[in-house]
Amino acid sequence: MIPYKLSRPKISVIVAVYNQERFIGRCLRSLLHQSLPHSDYEILVVNDGSTDRTSYALSLFSDPTNSVVKLLQNTSNLGLPAALNIGIRAARAPYIVRVDSDDFVNFNFLNFLYYYLETNTHADAVACDYLVLDDGEKVLERASCEEKPIACGILFRIDQLIEIGLYDEDFRCHEERELRIRFEKKYRIHRLQLPLYRYRKHDSNITHDIDQMERHRQKLILKHGTQADA
Repeated sequence: MIPYKLSRPKISVIVAVYNQERFIGRCLRSLLHQSLPHSDYEILVVNDGSTDRTSYALSLFSDPTNSVVKLLQNTSNLGLPAALNIGIRAARAPYIVRVDSDDFVNFNFLNFLYYYLETNTHADAVACDYLVLDDGEKVLERASCEEKPIACGILFRIDQLIEIGLYDEDFRCHEERELRIRFEKKYRIHRLQLPLYRYRKHDSNITHDIDQMERHRQKLILKHGTQADA
């Protein structure tokens, strides 16, 4: 286990996980191997009622008394937005970033995003570009976080997320689009043109559930009007 001091961290990393025994280890190893000192960040993992060997995989990274990784356990599956909100409410840092449990990040991911917001006090949030990978971690493309926005790799100020009401738990998918619509009514997400995030494409991505994606897209339009379909 990797010890860290109990002083307030600068960044809280939120990882919600459900049945990702294949990938969660890769995700957490990348977050533990950062150029930012361990004392400067915490990793809050919300196990959302996993039924596979995810719990065992997490036990290899988390010591309740002395670890960078803090485990929050849901006894049943509450859904991604609810799990994310649980993590955000438990966070101790002024900055929040979400990393999905099947993805991983560059060595400088936290350091560069943090430095951007610290040195650009006018900026509300900052997102980085990302690489799209296949199951074998072969790079398929480099993507712009502005042209092809994703849910992760965005460093927010926690007070602004709380102000807009966090994630809407009625949206089991498209939760990131719904949050972004509300956030961007008042704030702006800047772009850091460095591919610091690794987005993994595989068969169990929720985006493959076309029916559910479409149902929630219609729900998004009903809540926010035509701007939700842009």
